[in-house]
Amino acid sequence: MLRLGSSLFALSLSSTALAHAPDIVDELQRVPGLRVLEEQAPPSPDYRFFVLSYTQPVDHLDPGRGTFEQIVTLLHRSTSAPTVAYTTGYDLPIYPILDEPTELVAGNQVSIEERFFASSTPEPADYADLNIFQAASDHHRIIDSLRAIYSGKWLSTGASKGGMATVYHRRFFDGDIDGSVVYVAPNDVDNDDDVYDEFLANVGTEECRDALVAVTRAALERRAEVVPVLDVLATEIGYTFDYVGGADAAYESAAGSLYWSFWQYWLEEDCASIPLPDAPLGELLSFVSNVTGLLGANDLSAIAYYAYNYQAATQLGSPDTSDWLTAIEDLLLYTYDAAEEGTTEAGEAAGGGTTEAGTTEGSPEALIQFDSSAMADIDHWVKNEGHDLIFIYGENDPWSAEPFELGPGTRDSAWYMLAGGNHGASIGDLPDGERLEATNRVRSWAGLRELDALPEPPPDEAIAASDATVARAQRLALRRLPAPLARF
Repeated sequence: MLRLGSSLFALSLSSTALAHAPDIVDELQRVPGLRVLEEQAPPSPDYRFFVLSYTQPVDHLDPGRGTFEQIVTLLHRSTSAPTVAYTTGYDLPIYPILDEPTELVAGNQVSIEERFFASSTPEPADYADLNIFQAASDHHRIIDSLRAIYSGKWLSTGASKGGMATVYHRRFFDGDIDGSVVYVAPNDVDNDDDVYDEFLANVGTEECRDALVAVTRAALERRAEVVPVLDVLATEIGYTFDYVGGADAAYESAAGSLYWSFWQYWLEEDCASIPLPDAPLGELLSFVSNVTGLLGANDLSAIAYYAYNYQAATQLGSPDTSDWLTAIEDLLLYTYDAAEEGTTEAGEAAGGGTTEAGTTEGSPEALIQFDSSAMADIDHWVKNEGHDLIFIYGENDPWSAEPFELGPGTRDSAWYMLAGGNHGASIGDLPDGERLEATNRVRSWAGLRELDALPEPPPDEAIAASDATVARAQRLALRRLPAPLARF
């Protein structure tokens, strides 16, 4: 049995499950290195949904060093339809997620879990094998293997860290893909020259910024009332905080991340919901819980994000918000700098510099050394050789402070900033003219006829009964680059 998140998947399919359409299953099972683990209920009758496993080399430059199993899901529509490669950049939810580009082209979707996340982790886990080239090579091998079945146009997409992975794959294996839609992906070209503090000092209105600082300070000032309650609640749920330094440190992370997380996930119209500093404790904690999650910095979460923290410390870079932190630094009791004593192992990974990584038990230690050339190389490719790219950002999303940008050599590409948008910005949110333009660009990549106009909107009663709000919430939940203070 193979553990996938909270589910256990059998390693073979029952004949009953496959009897109605053995053709695509037979084709999948003929792909070398690919195993069909399970078929689940699809999101609509037009699709079939499969959970797959693909055997990857631990090191693509030295295949003899062993292999691991990478989890992939497939939304199959038709072998003649275009196919979209989708990555979250993290672990992969084992349920059907029909991403926006897939809907726009009525295509198949191959979703890929990133190496070193969840079940797609080599054993032992040597983090020296986690870098953007190795991950891009994973994506390349999967796409190349499935092209024998899905021989039509291939697009790629991802949001947040998944969008970053989408660009990295294009950089190393450009020929795999006919076009890419990249959502809200940061591009930290020079990790020593950040503009995040300037962004945070000017985002939204002054009144909203002041209210967020005030409620953050109030949440930290009242920690003595809160932490004992969190301890009880965590015990009831089964959460622990040993890895992150205790319940008090976890709460500080949650409260300290309020400002960033509000702008990442909420909208300026929500500023009216920010409690006053002297609000009842229940109201204050409800706000913290809704924005950042009171128990979000638990041990399971910290360990799950270790691979991201390692990547941030070695290649991706991470935001410097030290100027903004002066507004609350007198209330912070813990350090978030790897150079300081008292940080946890995962905190060292997030902090940068050269430290020894905390690795899983029995795995070789990995030396964390930041490679300042990695993101500069990616940025150079986008600006000088990139083509058939769409970038979409949200104006108020802190991760948009350092975006990918088109350059003098970028061809057949587009870049959009959604006014007032957050980390959930999408093509569907754009003004009608830009939405039609972006939609047609995606359709042209897929070899489909361009639209003369957007489809007529549904009647008001249908909109009221739709699950658009739910879909938007799901989109935000998957775009989960953590706020800087939330990293341990």
